[in-house]
Amino acid sequence: MYRVNEIFYSLQGEGFWTGTPMVFLRFSGCNLKCPFCDTDHSGYREMSAEEIVTEILQAGGVCRRVCVTGGEPSLQLDVALVEALHAAGFQVHVETNGTRPLPAGVDWVTLSPKTGVKGLKGDGTVVLERADEVKVVYEDGIDEKWAAFPADWHFLQPCDTGDETKNKAVLAETIDHIQRHPLWRLSLQTHKLLDIK
Repeated sequence: MYRVNEIFYSLQGEGFWTGTPMVFLRFSGCNLKCPFCDTDHSGYREMSAEEIVTEILQAGGVCRRVCVTGGEPSLQLDVALVEALHAAGFQVHVETNGTRPLPAGVDWVTLSPKTGVKGLKGDGTVVLERADEVKVVYEDGIDEKWAAFPADWHFLQPCDTGDETKNKAVLAETIDHIQRHPLWRLSLQTHKLLDIK
């Protein structure tokens, strides 16, 4: 049984797939506590792989992309669920902090590392060796080692601090950093700008 926080259909709001229809499977629980986390992933209901696939099919209609997220999805995602999603015709995306290995068969990996985050609780050491995209939350600078991490795409995302004045400053710094380090691309939380889930 898996601890599922929620399943919903929306548009991907961040990174490479921004604007793409996607079903989101949010697992409960995380091994880190980030001070800027905007997701309440503490609640859950226990579901089997079959129940998850059935609900994802109902939620997404014709959409055949699912983003497994959390919390931290690697605490629960396993080969059996990946295979069940594939058998139902889904491309499986995962957004992870990278602190734990992922099961075989994941189609797209978004690594959002948390090392160096001020106020982080937990060990944010990344164990993944490769990702399709790296998405780093920018607040007061970043560790440029993430620019060298093996990935096809590298995104900087301004941190939503909850303070409008500070957010404007963080956005300006993020843009400046990208202009000085053109490997990076800008990722905005477009779901917040559009006021969608």
